[in-house]
Amino acid sequence: MPTSRSYQDPCGIARALDVVGERWALLVVRELLLGGRRFSDLRRALPRSSSNMLADRLRELERHGVVHRPHPPAYELTAWGRDLEPIVLSLGDWALRHVPPPSGPLHLSPVSILLFLRGAVRPGPPLTVRLDLDDTTWTLRVTPSSVVVTPGPPPSCDVSLTTTPLQLNDLAADRFGPSLDHALATGAAAVSGDRDRLRTLL
Repeated sequence: MPTSRSYQDPCGIARALDVVGERWALLVVRELLLGGRRFSDLRRALPRSSSNMLADRLRELERHGVVHRPHPPAYELTAWGRDLEPIVLSLGDWALRHVPPPSGPLHLSPVSILLFLRGAVRPGPPLTVRLDLDDTTWTLRVTPSSVVVTPGPPPSCDVSLTTTPLQLNDLAADRFGPSLDHALATGAAAVSGDRDRLRTLL
């Protein structure tokens, strides 16, 4: 059941946490930063959240005006919800510098690594990359002035990469060095198209 708990504190930080401070709320926002997602998409991206918990968070975020459904069944961020993007990304940057990753089996959502890539890749010569990560397809477009990631396949691409989010994270950390060849040789990744341009993506 959605919660209506409040800190009853007029401080802006406390009022913000009244809206997005519940468990999973900011991760739902993270998953919507690159575009609308269906409930089933969010469940796959957040497998450690129960269906009931996720439904509660979505209802709360809708009630607060952070999330809406202009094109059901997909959930999208409202304009107000999109204002959270730099806050969420800054939290991630802070954690990368100060908080060690969890131990044990890890899960990384496609959106997580794609947000990292979007921030790491620099604008440059036009390049369109199709990324098939687990059961989702994404488009990464580089132009001389921007780097944009959108859900869904591009009409055409210069190169396509099929792998898992965790493997792509490892490849990005190694700047597509020798580990790309290893991933291709072991079947952990598959590439079609201009492999050299993929190598220089970062």
